[in-house]
Amino acid sequence: MRAFAIALGLGFLLFAAGCGQGGTSHQAAKTEPDTRNRIELTAADGMNISAYLYRAPGKEKGPLILLFHQAGSSAHEYDPIAPRLAKEGFSCLAVDQRSGGDLYGVNRTMADNHLTSAPPYEDAYQDMEAALDWAVQNGYSPILAWGSSYSASLVFRLAAEHKQVAAVLAFSPGEYMTEKGVVAGWASRVNVPTFVASAPAEVDQASAIFEKVASSDKRQYVPDKGVHGSSMLREDKNPDGAEGVWQAVLSFLRPFQETKV
Repeated sequence: MRAFAIALGLGFLLFAAGCGQGGTSHQAAKTEPDTRNRIELTAADGMNISAYLYRAPGKEKGPLILLFHQAGSSAHEYDPIAPRLAKEGFSCLAVDQRSGGDLYGVNRTMADNHLTSAPPYEDAYQDMEAALDWAVQNGYSPILAWGSSYSASLVFRLAAEHKQVAAVLAFSPGEYMTEKGVVAGWASRVNVPTFVASAPAEVDQASAIFEKVASSDKRQYVPDKGVHGSSMLREDKNPDGAEGVWQAVLSFLRPFQETKV
């Protein structure tokens, strides 16, 4: 009887350990987007860039949002954001730019290209262009560019230089490039609908860029509760303010919902 109790106890411990391992594995899996949606882009310099496609139900080639992350981050920044956008009718392409890190999970572009440190922000622009080229070549329309922090600055360049960009969403943009004032210059050439959001503490630097946007269809949103970059839409990072940001974003996006499908 004692031997049976010992065996039963050992069995329970092994089962509990297995559950623990399973929980760890499941948690780790959450940091990696569904590999069935993973695609490879090629930047102008030949570097392979990883990206993740989220398809909106029933929208084969309808509106597509290009999602670009902040410094030290990856496409995982959008793990809880892209699925909601897809449910709202917007397919999304979340990109692992070469200038990033593991803030929310592995940056596959950096890992696969053996980048041990993040290149300058400006170098990531060709990754963003590669994403736009892919969207155009695959027949998506309209195409919206969404940036976070440094990439929120670069989306103004993308829209200024490429007429295929139908709208801009910039979360916490600033003069983050080596050449100061260049972002405001790009903004002055943007004539498409533009949405700019920033945390209260960042409003001055965001406003300096927003005021230069050439488009007459532009909105600036400053939430009462906000954090840096696209993280302001994540409830885990901005529990008291995320939903307010979401409502402002969805209001801006509404005119694009019923376009080409």
